Amino acid sequence: MTTPSLREIADFLGRNPPFDLLGKDLLDKLVSEMGVQYRPQGDVIFRQGELPNPFIYIVREGSVDLHREGAGGRELVDRCDEGELFGLRSLLAEDTYALTAIAAETTLLLTLPEETFRDIAETTPKMLLFIAANFASGWEWRKASGIRNKLPHTGERPTEQAFQLLEVQSMERAKSPVVCSADRRIREAATIMTEHEVGSIVIVDDRRCPLGILTDKDLRRRVATGEVPIEAPVTAIMSRPVRTAHPAVSVADVQMEMVRHRISHLCLTEDGSDSTPIVGVFTEHDLLIVQGNNPAVFLREIKRTRQVEELLPILERSENLLKQYLQQEVAIGYVASIITEINDTLLRQVLRLAEARLHREGYQRPETDYCWLGLGSEGRRERLLRTDQDNALIFADVAKEQYEETKAYYLRLAQAVNEALLTCGFIYCPGEMMAGNPKWCLSLGEWKRRFTAWILEPSPMSIMHSTVFFDYRPISGVEQLAQQLADHIVDTINEQEIFFIHLAKSAMENPPPLTFFRDIMVERSGEYKNQFDIKKRAMTPLIDAARVLALHKRFVKSTNTSARFLELARLEPANRELYEEAAAAYEILIRFRTLQGIKNGNSGRYFHPNELSKMDRILLRNIFRPIQEVQTLLKTRFQLAFF
Repeated sequence: MTTPSLREIADFLGRNPPFDLLGKDLLDKLVSEMGVQYRPQGDVIFRQGELPNPFIYIVREGSVDLHREGAGGRELVDRCDEGELFGLRSLLAEDTYALTAIAAETTLLLTLPEETFRDIAETTPKMLLFIAANFASGWEWRKASGIRNKLPHTGERPTEQAFQLLEVQSMERAKSPVVCSADRRIREAATIMTEHEVGSIVIVDDRRCPLGILTDKDLRRRVATGEVPIEAPVTAIMSRPVRTAHPAVSVADVQMEMVRHRISHLCLTEDGSDSTPIVGVFTEHDLLIVQGNNPAVFLREIKRTRQVEELLPILERSENLLKQYLQQEVAIGYVASIITEINDTLLRQVLRLAEARLHREGYQRPETDYCWLGLGSEGRRERLLRTDQDNALIFADVAKEQYEETKAYYLRLAQAVNEALLTCGFIYCPGEMMAGNPKWCLSLGEWKRRFTAWILEPSPMSIMHSTVFFDYRPISGVEQLAQQLADHIVDTINEQEIFFIHLAKSAMENPPPLTFFRDIMVERSGEYKNQFDIKKRAMTPLIDAARVLALHKRFVKSTNTSARFLELARLEPANRELYEEAAAAYEILIRFRTLQGIKNGNSGRYFHPNELSKMDRILLRNIFRPIQEVQTLLKTRFQLAFF
């Protein structure tokens, strides 16, 4: 090996992430402060438990093995090849080395002083994000930096002129509020609204703190119809409590408030509470002006549709919004909540249209309550792209003589909904796990018996069903039916440790997706030969682990994978760090799969690893570590070695 020149080092680093993110000046500064080390095969670079050296290592030539030392001897954990960094954990976490590094062959290393590395990383957001998101050793830094679920975007980005990230911009330009006191009459308030040409007026106390809000809609619905006299006080028809926010609230927060609470006006007060004076009002119309392509508009348009075919272009526009969110690295939790709300609203509208269609065809809906359930990724609030349908239907228990007629109606309704969702681009479930299947359109009592059988008589088929149906979520109808089923599940799984053992064994069926030497495992045959299955190899292991661990703790409030892990972190402080890492890793995987789906025009489940950039390959590879550790925890907790 010959000592490389500074130019050769700069060219080498410029071809490898994250240094390819740096400009020439920063790269030259970095190279000028680097050192070079030659290490013969078998040489120990640092040992587990030692205090860290004041620099990080980059492999220039050769390779380095990372080992974990334990009572059982030395275990090979990872291999670093040319262009890769190691020794980062101790510097970021200010801790001793967690692994032992040994040269696997004659190796040339570049050393970069910690201070130089930190200075450059902290002034280069893309590099900071890459380091935090890509290296297993960076989880502590990720949390300390507030970076949990972002993913570097390496494709084309829209120009600032084409698309600005309005979601994180301040709403300080909200219009001045038009107000009146609580002792005013409706007629007076309407006159003030007319004079100021506004569609709403805020009712305030003597300190200008908001008490309620009166809108054009209130006047049309309650006064123009004669329900309330025009001389009545404004308090008779004002909406309360009024929703408030701080003046510096972002567009994202305004959108979420309007979507979550189904409101069209948000009052801005001095400190964001209703106990301080009002300083502004932001309306749904203002949002439309700021950003015409926003979720509140989509929801309104969905509710106004009269034909199923009208829903498809709205969905396509919402997917364009999804793409913009991901390109701008908006937090995945926010993205998922928005897309889930859009999909849920669409489902409810499809149900209304289907019920109206059946009514026109002469079918009368029974008096019996029902609840539509989303299953799988939809049930977990994790479906961002249009994938296959997974749903079910519960209807309330009825007398024996009413059962056939009741089920026949709801089955017909479910089939109409499944057909409509297909028209919207949600393909049928290959396993027919849909409400239109008589097996999954059942009364509450039947559902209870079905879950009881799965829990008390675990078999491969019942465990397979459990992995789908235990992630249900009520979307439309009477939610109490879903809650009664959840209560029944909690009561039934008590003292049923054998069920958890079977569920845990199922969660272990997909091993960590890497071989010893860090090649991504691909499908060996079939339609997707030589492609990586991110759902099966990476996401499902975390989904299954979160499910069994959460159920074991009787946590059924949420089926969302990250929410399950974060609740487990609260319930088990000893494993808090692992659970938080798993939650963050899963959110990154969702983002990664969605970006692949948008790029390739499909579900994003399968892709060729060799088509990924090196940055993405490193990212994908290094967030797999929590999978192995969570599966180790499952194996220990449920003593799977004995079964």
